[in-house]
Amino acid sequence: MSATKKTGGKGKSKAELKLDLLPGLIGYQLRLAQLAVFGDFAAELKDFDISPGRFGVLVLISANPGMTQSLLASATQLDRSTMVAVIDQLEARGLVERRASPTDRRSNALVLTSEGEKLLKQLKRRIKQHETRIAAAMTPAETAKLVDLLTRIRSKLQAGTERRTSKK
Repeated sequence: MSATKKTGGKGKSKAELKLDLLPGLIGYQLRLAQLAVFGDFAAELKDFDISPGRFGVLVLISANPGMTQSLLASATQLDRSTMVAVIDQLEARGLVERRASPTDRRSNALVLTSEGEKLLKQLKRRIKQHETRIAAAMTPAETAKLVDLLTRIRSKLQAGTERRTSKK
């Protein structure tokens, strides 16, 4: 298989780029899809200066007020030091607040501020438009099947990674 790609510049001819086995690889197609989805996300939410990861963090904190940074790091598959930086940024923007945990003095309970809740409400409306564009080429049944297949792939690979890691 090949793809036609402009080599750039005015008046230059198109060059054939041979992709060999890439188009048939699940990982390659997932990566291209991820780039397209993130690009559309960025375009849809450019006015809000928010990444897909930060959006997910806001959603999780809103759905689980009082959750710890450790639990949030685990849920988002980020290491704890990265999560501290993410929360620092969201806190600096006035979207998230750290409160002393009522059950563990060593950890913080995370909650959205009223500004964070307000922003999340706006983001959710815009995300619906983004998701509609992603699913536009599929029927609702195909969309559900795709989500199921992606979930199965992720679960299977994570379980395999955990087994390989625990053997070391």
